[in-house]
Amino acid sequence: MEEAKAIAKEVRISPRKARQVIDLVRGKEVGEATGILRHTPKKAAGIIEKVLNSAVANAEHNHDLIPHELYISEAYVDEGPTMKRFRPRAMGQASPINKRTSHITIKVKEKKEG
Repeated sequence: MEEAKAIAKEVRISPRKARQVIDLVRGKEVGEATGILRHTPKKAAGIIEKVLNSAVANAEHNHDLIPHELYISEAYVDEGPTMKRFRPRAMGQASPINKRTSHITIKVKEKKEG
């Protein structure tokens, strides 16, 4: 069974927020997943939709799969590198700010006949 994938690395959104959105589309057909992502009012939805479209394009171009027969076989978010920043606080102190990043992976497969 052919499988195509797309990965977006070091995306500037926290993994926790991205996982909330990716849980909505895991296991769904590509058309249904795209519809869900278009109507989800979160920043991660637009990013994940781009990765999904890329995975579908990879499947079509590299493996000659038919786009409307695909479903999301795997979708997960890994933690990327954290950018560490500091914010000035009272009495000359500083408190840390962690700007988290994500690696978003989506794999698509063709539905089995029968």
